[in-house]
Amino acid sequence: MKVWIDQDLCSADGLCSDTCPSVFAMGDDGVAHVLLPDGSLGEGREDMALVPAERESEVLDAKTDCPADCIFVED
Repeated sequence: MKVWIDQDLCSADGLCSDTCPSVFAMGDDGVAHVLLPDGSLGEGREDMALVPAERESEVLDAKTDCPADCIFVED
């Protein structure tokens, strides 16, 4: 599974980074991003992050709980 965040839709609630801090982080720009393997922050769909199998349920919970519906999961 891969995940990405549309920063234009993000409402900066931080629920995703609270739910799964190993996959999501809040950036200096005040909105959520996925964490890339090198530790940098992803910027939209072109920076999809591969989700470790043991974190898939947390990522799906974060997607469900996101008030801005800005988290996108792809197989």
